Amino acid sequence: MRDSVEMIIAAVLLGTTATSAMAFQSGRDPAYQTARESGLVGEKSDGYLGFVVPPSSAVRALVEDINIKRKAVYSKEALANGATVEEMALRTGCRLIAERTVAGEKYQTPSGAWKTRDDSPPQLDARCPQ
Repeated sequence: MRDSVEMIIAAVLLGTTATSAMAFQSGRDPAYQTARESGLVGEKSDGYLGFVVPPSSAVRALVEDINIKRKAVYSKEALANGATVEEMALRTGCRLIAERTVAGEKYQTPSGAWKTRDDSPPQLDARCPQ
């Protein structure tokens, strides 16, 4: 099953301009959405995506690209707010886990274990703002 999901992700990565336009409008890259829904990747409290299982090269490239973009945003926000990049990343990671993960998606608990989000509140890092 994982191989077929990764093949779909690779095909989406090589998709047409129309697919890219739809992804832009919906807010999430289809390959990213598929990787999240399939449990291949999940949110970490440090503000970056992590690999729940060893990734294919396509999934690795996708996540690395997203994490590079996230770090650029955190750097800009840190500079504007007199904070460190790590502080901005943690704040965002906490918010992403609490507000943006949905039932069935993976997130990393403070102990480092991967958990599937359900209807209950997620386990957040003690350093997360209340």
